Parts: sequence; structure tokens; C-alpha cells
Amino acid sequence: MKTYKIIEKRHIWFGISLTIIALGLIFMFMRGFNWGIDFTGGNMLHFNINQNYELAEVRSILEKLDIKEFEPKKAGDSGQELIIRTVDLSKDMQTKIHDTLKQKWPKTELIRAEAIDAIIGKELQKQAIIALIIANIGMLIYITFRFEFYSAVAAVLALVHDVLIVLSFYAIFNVPVDSTFIAVILTIVGYSINDTIVIFDRIRENQRIMRKNSFDEVANLSISQSVSRSVNTSLTTLLTITALFLLGGETIKDFTLALVVGITAGTYSSIFIASPLWSVFRGIPKTVKA
Repeated sequence: MKTYKIIEKRHIWFGISLTIIALGLIFMFMRGFNWGIDFTGGNMLHFNINQNYELAEVRSILEKLDIKEFEPKKAGDSGQELIIRTVDLSKDMQTKIHDTLKQKWPKTELIRAEAIDAIIGKELQKQAIIALIIANIGMLIYITFRFEFYSAVAAVLALVHDVLIVLSFYAIFNVPVDSTFIAVILTIVGYSINDTIVIFDRIRENQRIMRKNSFDEVANLSISQSVSRSVNTSLTTLLTITALFLLGGETIKDFTLALVVGITAGTYSSIFIASPLWSVFRGIPKTVKA
């Protein structure tokens, strides 16, 4: 079986990730995130246009009404429904939006209008951060018990890598950050750690039968043995998510696209980041003693 030299080329893999994350951080500091009304507060207006329409036309209408922040999306199986998320609007302005849409599309009906409190988004954000901290501490303890402390640190850092890649995606492409963002992050963390554990488990098995080989040699062989499984599993998942992206409607496009980015990053980190980091940490004591 062909063995790939993954560990020896770790500087390349680390460099690719650091470049993407650095670019994301630049956008975060220069422009910030495009926070949705789930975090900033505002209104959600749900219309049934009852005919085909273009989002560009909706944006033009809302811009003429001098609404500062808004996010229109198509909804419904037919694509004839419209959801507009905006900053806080008065009842008069909501009525004006409805009347203006009816002038353009006479059959337009208002299905529902809701006020979204920013406190809800902040509470979700707080709970998600707590959940991530607890999950990472739990994984650190579990992986340390099952393997060793260095592998646990490497696995957790690989998860941090995945989260930073997704954050960079949101910042660079100015994707709205709404409540689905939390679901994306938690999903990716759970998916990525599973792939990493599979490779770590193979490394542990090979260490028992390759006692005379160096850790890097064992890791390279283990990754080579596991890479087809990791890639095939991810491709299967990505095909399903891609189908949802193409056929699931406008309302879940941002969510599914972020999942595609996150799962790709998770697969990459499991193969090219986690094990090389484990190798680096195992070499630290030797370096210090020398």
C-alpha cells in the first residue's frame, strides 16, 4: 500500500490553513460580521407573492423605501413566497412595504409579521459558547484517557481550526450570521471529531505492531489507510448537502453552504492538521531535553 508523506509536509498544510484564517481575521477586523436580526433584533415579514418574482426587484423596492438593513429571501416550495428580515420597523412602515409590494404584484398577501428580540439571539449565542466549551473539555478528557494528552490537545486544536475556517467564510463572503450559524458550528464540531478519532485509533493500533518505527512513519501509514474512508464518508455527506443546497430552497442555502465549507474543513483538518499537530507536540519534550 502506498504511504503518503503527510507528516513531513505539515508546514504546507499549516500554511494553507493559516493563510485562510489570517484572511478571515482581516475581514473580521475591517468589516466585522454581517449579523442577522436574530442577534441585532428587528422584524420578520412573510409574504405570499402568488406569482414568480426576482429578489433583485424586492431589493430595489426596499432601497427606494430607504430601509437601511434588510435581508430578502425566497421561501416555499414554489418559490413564490418572500421572507424579509429587517431592522425594527414601525407598523406604518410594515404596512407601506406591504402596499408597495402589492403595487408591483397585486396578489401579494401578508402571511405573518413577527418582532424578533435581540435578547433571544444573544442568549442562543451564550448557550452555544457554553456548549462548545463543555464539549471541548469533555473531548479533551476523553481523548486523553483513550490515547494521550498530546493527541487530545491536537484534536481540540483541529476543531478550533474548523471553527475558524467557517468564521473566515462568514467574514470573507459577508454571509448573514443568524441562528442557523450556531447549528452549523455544533454540527461541524461533532462531525470533525469523529473523523479525527478514527485516524487516531488507527495510529494507536499500528503503534502496537510497529514498535520499532517512528511516530511519523506510523502516522503516515495510518492516515494512508484511513484516507479513503474519510474522503468517501465526507463525499457522501457533501452530496446530500449539495442536493439540499440546490433543491432545498432559498431559506436554507446559507446554512447548507456553510455546512459544505465546514465539513470540507473538518475532513481536511482530520487528515492534514490533527495528526501532524500530534507529531509536533510529541517532539516538544525531546526538543526541550536536547
